[in-house]
Amino acid sequence: MVANPGPARPGPGGRPAVLLPSQPSFAARPAAPMLNPQQHAAVEYCDGPLLVLAGAGSGKTRVITEKISHLISRRHLAAEKIAAITFTNKAAKEMRERVGKLISDESARALTVCTFHALGLKFLQIEHERARLRRGFSVLDADDSANMIKELSPKGVKPEVIQGIRNLVGKAKNAGLTPDEAMAAARTAREMEAATIYDLYQQRLAAFNAVDFDDLIRLPLSILEGDADARAIWQERLRYLLVDEYQDTNDAQYRLLKAIAGPKARFTCVGDDDQSIYAWRGANPENIDQLGRDYPQLKVIKLEQNYRCAKRILRAANQLIANNPHVHDKKLWSDHIEGPPIRVIECKDNDHEAEKIAAIATSLHERYKDKGCRWDDFCILYRGNFQARPLEKALRLARVPYHLSGALSFLDRAEVKDILSYLRLLTNPTDDAAFLRIVNVPKREIGATSLEKLGEMAQSRNASLLDAARSDAALKNISPRPASALASFARLMDELRSHAVHESAADLVATVIEKTGYGAHVAASTTDEVLRERRMGNLRELIDWFRAMGRDGGRTGDIAQQLALLSHADRDDPGNALRMMTLHSAKGLEFRFVFIVGCEDGTLPHEGAIDEGRLDEERRLMYVGITRAKEMLTLSFSARSRKYGEVLTNDPSRFLEELPQDDLHWDGQNPEADAEVKKETAESHMARIRAMLAGG
Repeated sequence: MVANPGPARPGPGGRPAVLLPSQPSFAARPAAPMLNPQQHAAVEYCDGPLLVLAGAGSGKTRVITEKISHLISRRHLAAEKIAAITFTNKAAKEMRERVGKLISDESARALTVCTFHALGLKFLQIEHERARLRRGFSVLDADDSANMIKELSPKGVKPEVIQGIRNLVGKAKNAGLTPDEAMAAARTAREMEAATIYDLYQQRLAAFNAVDFDDLIRLPLSILEGDADARAIWQERLRYLLVDEYQDTNDAQYRLLKAIAGPKARFTCVGDDDQSIYAWRGANPENIDQLGRDYPQLKVIKLEQNYRCAKRILRAANQLIANNPHVHDKKLWSDHIEGPPIRVIECKDNDHEAEKIAAIATSLHERYKDKGCRWDDFCILYRGNFQARPLEKALRLARVPYHLSGALSFLDRAEVKDILSYLRLLTNPTDDAAFLRIVNVPKREIGATSLEKLGEMAQSRNASLLDAARSDAALKNISPRPASALASFARLMDELRSHAVHESAADLVATVIEKTGYGAHVAASTTDEVLRERRMGNLRELIDWFRAMGRDGGRTGDIAQQLALLSHADRDDPGNALRMMTLHSAKGLEFRFVFIVGCEDGTLPHEGAIDEGRLDEERRLMYVGITRAKEMLTLSFSARSRKYGEVLTNDPSRFLEELPQDDLHWDGQNPEADAEVKKETAESHMARIRAMLAGG
């Protein structure tokens, strides 16, 4: 049936938005039964450097897993010689599970599938002497790192200045610079100040026998680039590399890849320059172009067949991203059907926008819940977390279960971080950051003045805080009560260390909770029974985590180091709930129903990007959001918004102008067209259901 659009509704720029014919839904189509020709070529080519430009939904993970199987079964390369590098532990877990179905259990156990940072951790655990670290070094989390830089910064400096210094230190590390190199590269007074603090910060880390997250790349890189023997060892240890999400690599990660790959350049990099959205945290999309300059023999294969989206969604994505410059042009295509029109909704304000989105989601879920539609089929995407509040309110009023990505996760709970700090101090007695976190948890009546005196004594003796707490000479200048408490704490840690020798990691966690009195501390900390039980449940869950991770033979310290690498995305388990997240968090995910809210200039694209002429990455963000949708895409914007108490008038996002207007339906402008798009969408869903029931 051909839809009757009624009078044409002009979109931005006066172009008509014409409704297209209804089509059967595509969502139940099975995955392609075999590799397509481009995927097959990418799997087969193993004799030199290869760049696979993999568009959204083009089956890149399948290419990587099939290639690992090919290397082992057809090229007879031992699994332990292969490393597949991803950007999240969640992606690594998925990849390991998928490749485990293609190779033997023995090969699966020998294979390295991990993030860049986990590979760096493995390197440092093996090469700790070359890195001038002692076995059992600590990996500082973001909070510990931030606090240390705050302590080293001038007194009275504003928090935003400290954050700026921290960002500059991280930027230098991500570029693979030493403190001296960062100082030489400094051009402003702020950069010179940051380089000075960077030097002090590294000295403090060395004294603590600790590294931070950025050091997990910087230190292995420094060793590999400066030590020919180490480089030869690792080039033999890892003879083939596969890098997923290559467009997200920073300069140091790219140099690490080159150092391990060596002159034979046996690697496959899989990426998409159109999905490079992390420049703000150091990712360099130019690494895709640099690969061709550094390796003239580089073979490039494009994956352009999309297995996820309706044709209409792909047309919109292609036309939008064509406005960005490209070294390697590509155009996604699909053999799926057209799908329903892309809805564009103009709202009065942010509250009205949230109410509309909640209503649409509720209506769709109610209509199809008996046919398999779940709340986790839905996702709301936005440019910044500040946009979530009115959406949460509207969803709660509509009784819609939702999961807010980026909320406080399990490993960020205070009780979990406290116990992990005990374990850090047990495995690394020089970890002063861990000492300071737990010396008064549970309360031991040790004040800040006493800790400051202890720190001065430790520094004068070139000792750790724990060592100083064991020393009668160090404690004699501290008041009797806190001195006694510090000595008691040191004895407690020694007792716990004796348990660590013969107990499993999970049993040791349970012992720490018992011997420190932490369980009683949690029980006494709140009168709220529900909250108390939740916190105790978190401690039990932590024991279960260590039990599960210890089954592979991991030592307590190694497991604690691995847990330090987990990101929010790796920890979240949303269940059957509508997902809410930023566009940055959405990459790699897909949903039947996607809503992108805040499509107005100043929000998407962000006002800073407009002012500074940085529209390319904002456009890539929009592209990523569009290509998360499998079946239905809704875009919304508010005519007005409130900022700092002032009501602002908004213009629709300029990106709406760049979409194919024939594929858009603008709600509220044409009653006949509104009715037709609802009918068309319903027919599309019914066709999908029929296909599911028919097994197609």
